[in-house]
Amino acid sequence: MAFGEDPRRYARLLAEVYDATMSGSRAPARPREVIGDSWQRVRAAGVGPDTHPGIDPLAASDLERRRRESGLAAVIDDLRGGLEPLTADGDNILVVADREGRVLWRSGSSRVLTNADRLGFVEGASWAENSVGTNAIGTALASRSPVQIFSAEHFARSHHAWTCAGAPIRDARTGSILGVVDVSGPAATIHPTTVALVTAVARLAESRLREAHLVGLDRLRSVAAPMLAGLGRPGIAVDTDGWVAAVGDLAPRTRVTLPTGVVGPLIRLPELGLCSVDPLPGGWLLQPERADGSGPADGGGAPAGTRVTLDLRPGRPPEVIVGGAAGAWRYAPSPRHAQILELIAVDGAGRSAAQLAEALFGDAEKVITVRAEISRLRRGLAGLIAAQPYRFADGVAVEILR
Repeated sequence: MAFGEDPRRYARLLAEVYDATMSGSRAPARPREVIGDSWQRVRAAGVGPDTHPGIDPLAASDLERRRRESGLAAVIDDLRGGLEPLTADGDNILVVADREGRVLWRSGSSRVLTNADRLGFVEGASWAENSVGTNAIGTALASRSPVQIFSAEHFARSHHAWTCAGAPIRDARTGSILGVVDVSGPAATIHPTTVALVTAVARLAESRLREAHLVGLDRLRSVAAPMLAGLGRPGIAVDTDGWVAAVGDLAPRTRVTLPTGVVGPLIRLPELGLCSVDPLPGGWLLQPERADGSGPADGGGAPAGTRVTLDLRPGRPPEVIVGGAAGAWRYAPSPRHAQILELIAVDGAGRSAAQLAEALFGDAEKVITVRAEISRLRRGLAGLIAAQPYRFADGVAVEILR
């Protein structure tokens, strides 16, 4: 909403657009692009405007586990403090959800919490788009960007009396989305600056997480650097997410791709090949089996038996899950990278840069743009994507979830 716009008049217009769209008749205006896209995803997921939302709250033990694993517990106080101006008057509720849209924490006056309870807006509930329709939590996750949802922009009619603004919080270490911070309240409380403030507080939380990450790397470096100096062979110390703290007799690098739950004693990495693994406080010591530490003899291709699952289900951000004998890990591609992965997965023989440019942009001349995107994608999925033509590497089994 723009400054000075009457929210009641705007709400009436949205209601007319909503009713016409849901009935299939001619609407007096189009919904915003982010809303129209969300409504399409929600309908594809089988959610109806008048169906009871499938919030499916978690048990208390599962909720506590999700809180611990979310990576957001350390910034809850920053989020609450930064958004106190919006919640202090008692009209709005602050909610923090995880990367799948599960409500982990909420705070507000007893009055607004009671109103939220009636909608199932409770801790442990799922507010992904495929559970409750268009809303600031689920839609921010699906669009990977801040969003404000007002009145009849919500897909579920039961939510039309509300307004909400949400912004994703990204992991400074991986770039993936950790969750969403959201402020919700009665539709009459809408204000054009709310989404800007929520976004600013999300960026503050990301900054705090980045600082904590750097402190952890410094702590690991103080332990690992003297050890690497006396090792007498190539080695590298990384934290639990693969970020490099110290290097000995190897080319400098920022990060290596680690499988989930590294245990050793040997693992195969796309960048370094077969490595021995030793635990360190807050990370791992990796020693390449090849004396020069130059990486796998086969050029870094995917190991036989590698499985890739491309999760493109509506109502959630796209995700790549990689599994195999070397372990398993997850990667969060951008929407454009998800498109590229889907195209080369569907066409197993692969596609040229020109063919991808035609499919993505409708212009076969945009090969430079495609090559740049593929280059970034291959850095995130080391060894999985082959070239000339672009395709998944030999030996990689691909499954697409739609």
